[in-house]
Amino acid sequence: MTCLTVDERIKHLRVKAMEEARSEANAIIKQHEDALRQLAKQHEEEVKRQMETRIKAEEVSAKQQLNMAMSKAQLELKREIGATQFELKKELFQEVEEKLNAYMQTPEYKKLLVTYIEKAAGFSSGEEMTIYINPSDERWKEYLEEHTGMKLTVSKEDFVGGVRAVIHERNILIDYAFKGALENESRKFSFKGGAGID
Repeated sequence: MTCLTVDERIKHLRVKAMEEARSEANAIIKQHEDALRQLAKQHEEEVKRQMETRIKAEEVSAKQQLNMAMSKAQLELKREIGATQFELKKELFQEVEEKLNAYMQTPEYKKLLVTYIEKAAGFSSGEEMTIYINPSDERWKEYLEEHTGMKLTVSKEDFVGGVRAVIHERNILIDYAFKGALENESRKFSFKGGAGID
C-alpha cells in the first residue's frame, strides 16, 4: 500500500467530493426536470380539457342559435303563408260571389228557386209555413208564386240568394239560402298540397 501525501489526499478527497456533488446536482436537476415535465404535461392536459369544454360549449351555443334562427324563420314563413292564403281565399270567395251573382241573373236560377220552394212546401206536409225569398229576388216574386202556387214573403234580411222557410207549429227552419252555404264553405275551405302546406 502506497502512502499518500497530505496534498494527494486532499486532492483525492476534493475529486471525490466534486464527483458526489455533481452526482447529487445531476439527480436534483433530473428530479426538477421530471417535475417540470410532469407539470407541463398536466398543464397541457388541463389546457386541452379547457379547449374541448370550450369547443363543446361553443358547439351547443351555435346549435341553439341555429335552432332559434330556424324557428324564427319557420314562424315568419308560416305567417307569410297564412297571410297569402288568407288573401287568396278572400279573392277566391269574391270570385265565387261574382259568379253566384251572375248565375242569379239566369233562367236556371229562377228554376232553382222554384225547386227550393216546392221542396220546402213538400216538407211542411200541409202545415202553415212562411217562405222567404231574398230581397234581390223580389222582381221574380210574382213569377215564383205563379209557378209554385205558394204565397211568398220578401225577407228583410239579405241572405244572398236562395230560399228560407219556417214551419211555425214545429219551429223548424228550412234553409236553402246561399249565405249560410257560402259561410260554411269559407269556414271549411283550406289549401291543400305543396311543401309544408296543409
